[in-house]
Amino acid sequence: MSGNRNLGLVAAGATLLAAAPLSAIFERWTWLIESAIAVAVVAGVAALTRALRAPLWGQVLGMLAGLVLALTWLFPSGSELLAVIPTPATLSHFGELVRGSVQDMRSYGVEVPDTDPLLFITVLGVGAVAVVVDLLAVGLRRPALAGLPMLAIYSVPVAVYVNSVPPVPFVIGAVGYLWLLGADNVDRVRRFGRRFTGDGRDVDVWEASPLAAAGRRLAVLGVAVAVLLPLVPVPGMSGSLLDTLTAGPGNGNGNGRNGQGGPPGRIDLFAALSGQLNQSEVADLVKVTTDEPDPFYLRFGVADDLEPDGFRVTNPSGRPVNRDMPDPAARGEGDVRQQRFRATVEITRDLTMPLLPIYSELAGTEDLNGNWLYDNDRQLVYSNRENSRGKRYSFEYVRSTYSPAALRTARPLPADHPLMQRRQTETPPVPEVEDLVKRLVRDKATEYDKVRAIYDYFSSDNGFSYRLSTEGGTSGKDIVDFLTNKVGFCQQYAAAMAWLVREAGIPARVAFGFTNGSNRNGNTFTLTNRNLHAWTEVYFDGMGWVPFDATPAYGVAGSTRSAWAPDTDAPDPVSDEPGAPNTPQTAEESPGAAGPDAADRDTDTGLSVGSDTPTEQAPVWPWWLAGSLALLLLLAVPALRRLTLRRRRGNRAATPAAASVPDVGVGPTDTPRVVVVGADADQARADAHAAWDELLDTLVDYRVRVDRTETPRSTADRLVRDTLSDHAEAVTAVRLLGRAEERARYARDPLAGQPLAPALRAVRGALAAGADRRTRLLAAFLPPSVLLRWRIALADTSARMVALTGRNRHRLLRWNPRRLLADRAAR
Repeated sequence: MSGNRNLGLVAAGATLLAAAPLSAIFERWTWLIESAIAVAVVAGVAALTRALRAPLWGQVLGMLAGLVLALTWLFPSGSELLAVIPTPATLSHFGELVRGSVQDMRSYGVEVPDTDPLLFITVLGVGAVAVVVDLLAVGLRRPALAGLPMLAIYSVPVAVYVNSVPPVPFVIGAVGYLWLLGADNVDRVRRFGRRFTGDGRDVDVWEASPLAAAGRRLAVLGVAVAVLLPLVPVPGMSGSLLDTLTAGPGNGNGNGRNGQGGPPGRIDLFAALSGQLNQSEVADLVKVTTDEPDPFYLRFGVADDLEPDGFRVTNPSGRPVNRDMPDPAARGEGDVRQQRFRATVEITRDLTMPLLPIYSELAGTEDLNGNWLYDNDRQLVYSNRENSRGKRYSFEYVRSTYSPAALRTARPLPADHPLMQRRQTETPPVPEVEDLVKRLVRDKATEYDKVRAIYDYFSSDNGFSYRLSTEGGTSGKDIVDFLTNKVGFCQQYAAAMAWLVREAGIPARVAFGFTNGSNRNGNTFTLTNRNLHAWTEVYFDGMGWVPFDATPAYGVAGSTRSAWAPDTDAPDPVSDEPGAPNTPQTAEESPGAAGPDAADRDTDTGLSVGSDTPTEQAPVWPWWLAGSLALLLLLAVPALRRLTLRRRRGNRAATPAAASVPDVGVGPTDTPRVVVVGADADQARADAHAAWDELLDTLVDYRVRVDRTETPRSTADRLVRDTLSDHAEAVTAVRLLGRAEERARYARDPLAGQPLAPALRAVRGALAAGADRRTRLLAAFLPPSVLLRWRIALADTSARMVALTGRNRHRLLRWNPRRLLADRAAR
């Protein structure tokens, strides 16, 4: 019983170590403390039931009862008896915690806070795993199977973690599993007797046998390979093997809500926008009422992190919207107008995301609780617990309008500005973009003039046009392909302009939201998935973030232009005076909006313009077909190996001996034979051996017993008697093969000149005719003879490696300090 007790404690400790990966998804360590309490209770009850010699089912029931008592004490409902005995109200409380955990899992992103529902489901899962591990390792003495429930714990952070799961928790969990295996092995050895080394001398408890030491080394090597292999860079690819395997296809297509779900930092806004624009049906998403006559775009997100593969969304940070909001101050000097307006937004049930659409420069909100936060820098409202579905809320905002003269007064940002510190002006090195920006901003004195030169570049005069389906290129970089083809939609235009502006040394980012659309009823706008849009925001010192929409106005319904960023394709007279009103233009005013481009829904799969990787085009062969072909090729390797071996043996068996004399032998038939003489005898023997080896492999393939102790003639007689009695041609052929092999083994002059290859074909045909369909298929596609040969080769290689390791270890033991000291003491 002492061994079981110790093994039970090891099982409990291994379970806690296996739960180490959960540290990657919790902010604090409360889950570990409560899980340790639950596992300790389970281990204690298991030890008690085994001490009472309870049956296995009684031990399991006892451990489950202990887990329930631990959960009752850790997560009380207030109606328990003696604080640990559950009541029906306690079970109802547990049900509410489970339902709450589902909601929290949808609302929170890693790392998650210590909420009771999440802690309950975690402690319940770890405790249940402890019960299963104890049952397998101690009750059934199958510790190897205990790795499956331990692996179930590790799968949780793998499924929900945003990035790759850190390797250290995995190593800790693997150590716990190896500890369990080692403890069980030691317990088994102790039950059996004393341990010995390979040379016959007994050892101390701490000294391992060679086999155990080799096993530990292999285990450590396996863990190291499992941890390090996914981190190794893959030749010809960017990133590691883990990045390659976990990377999605990147085309944004699917039957779900593209890019939505999870915390704001996990939303792929490019994919969400592309997926909504790519839908064939029009769905109402937002209804907004505002007292502003001509509002700008309703926005809900930004992408401000520029990586080599394009712009990415970063995690926002803010304060609850139901507290005092920062009052937007006057921006800049001179001609900057600020007006306060009020808006009410109603979101349908078709728009579900942890972001709320608002107008820029929020001044105050109503109808929103403290679960919604406001990021003043990114100017967005987000939540880690709720989503936008069905929300209705009102807010006040400030609308700022600028004149070109006011923007020209903005100075370059100093090096210590927060945006400069956050790398808002850094770009990946792309020589084509650098040369283009240098050419565009040459001789431009102010920040605004540089931005305006880049903005004006995206015009029809320079060959740019709007289309929902884009064209690929050969440069290997999405932004270079877009600037070369000059065809795209809002995502490409917004990201490309932001990239070029950053290349000019000015902070820029990509904003996402809705245009004003074409469905307006007074002050109420009804916005659909076709009104989703992306544009560029540029930061000017003292002014803040100023919007620029480089997408051609004729391709965007409800497109809005401003005095500082007019429509370059159809310019209207715009006053350069302070406070000039905006001039909205809609897609309905241009005949191009209803053209074939507007109906084209083959959205480009390269969602983030400016990638250093080649544009992802729709492959000619689907990925699943390529995978199937690769799998078929892998499965065809044994068949190809068998075919090659058969052809080589057949060619040898079909080659007659050159120098021969007739000879009459004694056998079942009186057909004359040819006996090879001289130097061709060796070739005849080799041909006979090749034919016989092929016959034996054929027997293995068709599940016919092969006895290596029989003589060739005995094997042929057995085949004639048991298998080939109904095939006269095969009987003659197998006797011929037996005689050829027999003479090649025992006679001075081998048998030659006979058609061994046709004889092999005759025997193979007879065996195939007598076999069932499954045997024939296996013989054709997975030949057992090839698999058997591979297994034997692998076993031989393993035996040689073990022998080599043993010899090396024996040499190293000569320099063991303990042995050297023992030898010195003996002298």
